[in-house]
Amino acid sequence: MAAIISDKFRIFNATQFLESLSEGPNDASAERSRMYFFVGRPQPWAAYLEIYSKSTTGFTVGREVFVGTSAGDYGSTAFRGTISAVYENALLLTDIFGSGTPASSSVPTVGSTISETGDAGSTITAGVSAKTGVYRYGTEDVPPLPLDNQREKRDIYDELIAAKRITTVYARSVIRRYNWNLAANPKFDMWKPDYSATPTGGGQTGKETATGESSIADAKFYVMNSTYEVWKCLYNGQTPANPLGQNASEEPSTASGNYNSGTGLYTEATGAGYIWKYMYTIPTSDVLKFLSSDFMPIVLPTDPSRIGVGSQVVDGAIDAVLIEDAGANLPSSATLYAGIQGDGTGGVVRFVTNGAGTITSASVQSRGSGYTYANIILSDGFVFSNSGLTSTVSVGNSARGAIEAILPPEGGHGSNHEQELNGKRVMTNIRLTYAEGDGDFPVDNDFRRIGLLKDPYKEGTTTFEDRSTVSGLKAIKISGATADYIADERIEQVQGSVTAYGTVVSWTLDEGSVTDGVLRYYQTNTEHSYQGKVRDFASNGSQPITGAQSNSSGSVVTGYNGSLLGSTFVSGLAKSDLENNSGEIIYIENRRLITRAPDQIEDIKLVIEF
Repeated sequence: MAAIISDKFRIFNATQFLESLSEGPNDASAERSRMYFFVGRPQPWAAYLEIYSKSTTGFTVGREVFVGTSAGDYGSTAFRGTISAVYENALLLTDIFGSGTPASSSVPTVGSTISETGDAGSTITAGVSAKTGVYRYGTEDVPPLPLDNQREKRDIYDELIAAKRITTVYARSVIRRYNWNLAANPKFDMWKPDYSATPTGGGQTGKETATGESSIADAKFYVMNSTYEVWKCLYNGQTPANPLGQNASEEPSTASGNYNSGTGLYTEATGAGYIWKYMYTIPTSDVLKFLSSDFMPIVLPTDPSRIGVGSQVVDGAIDAVLIEDAGANLPSSATLYAGIQGDGTGGVVRFVTNGAGTITSASVQSRGSGYTYANIILSDGFVFSNSGLTSTVSVGNSARGAIEAILPPEGGHGSNHEQELNGKRVMTNIRLTYAEGDGDFPVDNDFRRIGLLKDPYKEGTTTFEDRSTVSGLKAIKISGATADYIADERIEQVQGSVTAYGTVVSWTLDEGSVTDGVLRYYQTNTEHSYQGKVRDFASNGSQPITGAQSNSSGSVVTGYNGSLLGSTFVSGLAKSDLENNSGEIIYIENRRLITRAPDQIEDIKLVIEF
């Protein structure tokens, strides 16, 4: 079956994404998407190895594990690494090797037996082994690839730090950025409706652009000038002598005398005679939010410059023609006219011939309207000496030549910016300002994951979350801490026969205190299980919260109820603002660490391609 996913489908999806942010009569409407940008993963990246069928003797941090069952397997093993953390059902590993060579491609086969080395290196620690399950390579410099499955979603939720609501103010359709810079961009493609690829299997001949692209979606057919005006190229100097067009020479501008404010067209007075169509001007606010080194925004339909362009649109108007074949034996040394034939009306082409009856130039005399197909006939009865097409000129049977009328996009140039400029990408711009949202975004740790979360619920409910910022962390109100807790350290609370574990994300002292504060943390089933279950911390002042590195020990303030640092406490404990695993995670990006600071602002531009 022959089929494609068209660019129009991608543009449709991008447009629907943006429209969904404001659809419906109110914020609780099912039609509306409550989209959140989130940050997460405060802990460092390392290679993750799931294990099962463990020996009763545990693994030891700092020693190596390798695929094999004897000391002799160590030197030739397909996989080995150094243990950096030990969990109930997983190991974190660094310094990955395969057959003696560092390699991210060294992978233990599922079901392999791994053994631990002793202090002597290649000797085996007696009785320490396990079977291997899922393995994911990762380092701080090479984050692991995200997975698209339910397990990954739960892990992402467990490691979520905070999220910020995305509205139409923070999102735009964007396109690739091309500056007016004749050193970097000397030549532009012209808008044409029929570019296509030539398939390797044959059966079809394609048509490439001047810059060698096989579709208008990939063509360089627009530019942003030095005053943030965006222009679309309708003609690039293509002639029979220059079938791939010519270099541009004049920067288009609405302030130039070559600009026709009635049609929105700019025509070069020199050089190749480029014709440009004015599309819009990027306002300062959009420049600051959505202009990056690689992308530039399409302004909203409510933008005044876009509205002005829309008021000039003529559906089916012909704005450019090109000489396909200069021909010969047409009426010589003359300025001639021909009507544009097709399903539209009013189109007229003006062309000039030399002494041999060869076409030397051609241009649009009258744009006409309503054309979805168009032909220019240069034979007897169709060529005229006047633009009113009332005085015919005799054309002999030996006359040859061809002029092509370039059809506009459906609706006319400027009728649908997203469709015309291939707006299949959306940029979200999120600014994280200090400890945003009363402290929802802590500033004393870092993060390594960003993404988009659609329609999460408020914690403990099935009500859509709608706040501007929310915390994904749990928290404990602490008093009497014997030392400052340290970011990324493991904390625990012994609760009789079981123990609750967590990892510190943030420790914030109360104003004027050196012992009391708010401890924010996360829990995952990989890192914090005890006897197969993640235990909640208890509101019990006699069961201290202790830090593995800081050796701090503090008590839960069981009588504390209220809001602090973006969290709501009940009996000294606060849950995440979000109902765990609610909503849909629609975008994930694992990154190198991004460090936060109390006086720091992060301006994050996230581009999604549909």
